[in-house]
Amino acid sequence: MPKAVRYDEFGGIDVLRVEEVERPVPGDGQVLVRVKAAGINPSEAVIRTGAVAELFPSTFPSGQGSDLAGVIDEVGAGVNGFSPGDEVIGFSDTRASQAELVLVEAGNLTGKPEKVSWEVGGGLYVAGTTAWGAVHAVEPKEGETVVISGAAGGVGSLAVQLARRTGATVIGLASENNHEWLKSHGVIPVAYGAGVADRITAAAPSGVDAFIDTNGDRYVELALALGVAAERIDTIVDFAAAQKYGVKTEGGAAAGPGATVLAELADLVAGGALEVPIARVYPLAQVREAYTELERRHTRGKIVLRP
Repeated sequence: MPKAVRYDEFGGIDVLRVEEVERPVPGDGQVLVRVKAAGINPSEAVIRTGAVAELFPSTFPSGQGSDLAGVIDEVGAGVNGFSPGDEVIGFSDTRASQAELVLVEAGNLTGKPEKVSWEVGGGLYVAGTTAWGAVHAVEPKEGETVVISGAAGGVGSLAVQLARRTGATVIGLASENNHEWLKSHGVIPVAYGAGVADRITAAAPSGVDAFIDTNGDRYVELALALGVAAERIDTIVDFAAAQKYGVKTEGGAAAGPGATVLAELADLVAGGALEVPIARVYPLAQVREAYTELERRHTRGKIVLRP
């Protein structure tokens, strides 16, 4: 029997377990994917705690995960364009990707380019489409300056690269051990913490035009204090500040059809125009260890599970 991540109640990392489940059977428009890699994301940890249960209700036992890359094992009726043996990347709408076998709507998949690794493909959807949506929300242009907080995280590391592709100057807020990586991608690194406003002003003497917040911690207020217009500030985490100040909260949901954007991002990766840093890969059985590392919030790039 295939194995999958499950939990029976809201709670901390200790509620997670890996257990054997019935083999899924694809219905109309579905495919069964044998997962090679599945990314993990902070949003999944928040959902698991029950903190956003009103927005994301759960039925127990619950699975976990959206990102995936794998090989099609079986196709259901009405599926065109995919066959058993095809290598694909995509996402689960049912919080089920952290498993050996996953049912996926065919419309949530795109082909995996040969030059995209399993780990990168399996960690691309949530962070990639969120970064894509956030960058498009603030519309950076050539000659402008955009600041991105959490610039070395799963979303931030992709957002800085996508923002640079617009021709804008990008300032990335990150710890000093990530500064060389940011420089290598054409980003101006600035250390976060006390005095960050002065450091940003020194790095951007002509001012800041847009701000993307992937971290929280009062960065919306900082952006406003730097003179950035509310309509050019986007936060993917600080929804209270967004409601208070009228800034944007666009992320993956604003990216349009997920598989279409995912295919675009995968092509950028395959062509060497986008790097998806992989912080660490854990076997599925070590899902608790993987989330323990994720929730420390000090990794560069993505953490991925390999069934």
